[in-house]
Amino acid sequence: MRKCLLLLLILLILPIKAFAEEDFKLAPNSKSSILIEASTGEVIYENNADEKLNPASMTKMMSMLLIIEAIENKTINWDDKVTVSENASSMGGSQILLETGEEMSVRDLFKGVAISSGNDAVVALAETVAGTEDAFISMMNEKAKKLKLKNTNFKTPHGLDAANHYSSARDMSIIARELVKHKQVLEFTKVYEDYLRENTDKKIWLVNTNKLVRFYDGVDGLKTGYTKEAGYCLTATAEKDGMRIIAVVMGEPDSKTRNAEVSEMLDYAFAQYKTENLLNKDIIGTYEVDKGKQRYVNVIPETKVNVLKKKAEKKGNASYEASLEPLKAPLKKGEVVGKLKIKENGKYIRTINLITDKKIDKANIFELYLQNLKDVITGKTSM
Repeated sequence: MRKCLLLLLILLILPIKAFAEEDFKLAPNSKSSILIEASTGEVIYENNADEKLNPASMTKMMSMLLIIEAIENKTINWDDKVTVSENASSMGGSQILLETGEEMSVRDLFKGVAISSGNDAVVALAETVAGTEDAFISMMNEKAKKLKLKNTNFKTPHGLDAANHYSSARDMSIIARELVKHKQVLEFTKVYEDYLRENTDKKIWLVNTNKLVRFYDGVDGLKTGYTKEAGYCLTATAEKDGMRIIAVVMGEPDSKTRNAEVSEMLDYAFAQYKTENLLNKDIIGTYEVDKGKQRYVNVIPETKVNVLKKKAEKKGNASYEASLEPLKAPLKKGEVVGKLKIKENGKYIRTINLITDKKIDKANIFELYLQNLKDVITGKTSM
């Protein structure tokens, strides 16, 4: 009798549990959403994540990515002075009130973009990086191709409504994942308030459009967005206990709902998931370099290798396999020379680049002769 009652109880509970899992939804008021872990890129939750929608000022994440890359490549420098064009100063929407002919540093303009979402500031920087706004937009779309964004097309660097300007929650999360690799960006996006033109009669107060940097512990970016067509959008990132989460919502009805639903998404991720480290930048192996001035080079993963796990799960069965191309000098430091395939529970879950840990120049004829002579003396080869 007890066995029959227990079986009946199980049958009654199972359908309810299954229904609850199917009915589970984060950010229910958004048109589209996605939640990912940054180091692995693994999706924790998604809903309608590939729909093409207007990203509004979240567009500026791609602009900031290209600008920070230009700074790191020394194309422009933080302290360079930018003369504001009439085109830049005429931008509508959110502004830092730039005037035609005004000079402002790259650093202060970037601050105006990252904190206050200045449309005028991002156009001034776009023109500085690429020469013209149109040339910069071409760079944005070229970068989108390199990142393999399937549902994105840019028509502006700022995100004001424009025909055929669109992206998706998934594509925005991929851009955000690239952006957070540049830690300097987060030094700007985490600031709640600051000033420009301080100690002048044109002083302007900047207040972060992303209120979560103040009200959600661990949030240090990234970008809000709003137009009448796009609705309220937000890409937020937060880091806790060594795990970075990225949440994207598009088409929310108002900013209060947007902020509350993104907070719930972050709460869910940090409550339910953790990352386990499989490799840091450990040496995978030391390999001989053909015709290298130095005979051997260490090969390492391009990034830390983490595995995303549910906190309730036991430690997983994760492993990796390395495959390398033949190594031939010259080699740059950080040059991609192979792939590291990550495997968990018998399935390949992702691939990471393997890179060299130092530069290897090509040996000249005399150096190659000495290497061969040394090999003969030590018995490695015979003449």
